[in-house]
Amino acid sequence: MKQPNSAPQGKKTSKVRRKSREEIDREARDRKRQKKRRGHVAGSRATGQGQTQGSQDNNTDKDPRIGSKTPIQLGEVSTPVVRPAKVKAEKPAALTPEAELMLLENDERLDALLERLEEGEALSKADQDWVNTTLDRIDTLMEKLGITYEDEDEEEEKTDDLMRLLKGN
Repeated sequence: MKQPNSAPQGKKTSKVRRKSREEIDREARDRKRQKKRRGHVAGSRATGQGQTQGSQDNNTDKDPRIGSKTPIQLGEVSTPVVRPAKVKAEKPAALTPEAELMLLENDERLDALLERLEEGEALSKADQDWVNTTLDRIDTLMEKLGITYEDEDEEEEKTDDLMRLLKGN
């Protein structure tokens, strides 16, 4: 009995050519060479990932290793540290009222602005508000500490009045 041929009549099937031992060895060596080349080149972290032409201009002045730019106060400083507008300026809680009062009384900016006010100059709204809040803070600190200041002229007038009353009687 004859078996039916499943291949179509018009097409001839080609035999698969077997590779020689030399070709198999050559392909194995090529695969091994490709396998050794995996990974990154030496120094890829140092040379950076931004070596493309488009992003080269943008990344030259931006270094990701640089941290925050906000200033940090190291110890007691006579002038307050200038902070960005976003951050709310608060007095450090570690300062005692005496230390804070001394800091405010020795403030160079406050002295300069008060001198300008005494000379009759007009201050900007922001400077005027700062002077007012600083003077209010000084008053509250003085009340906390029990410090009162009276003009020397008033004290002399009171003593003069008492002396007149005593002499007159």
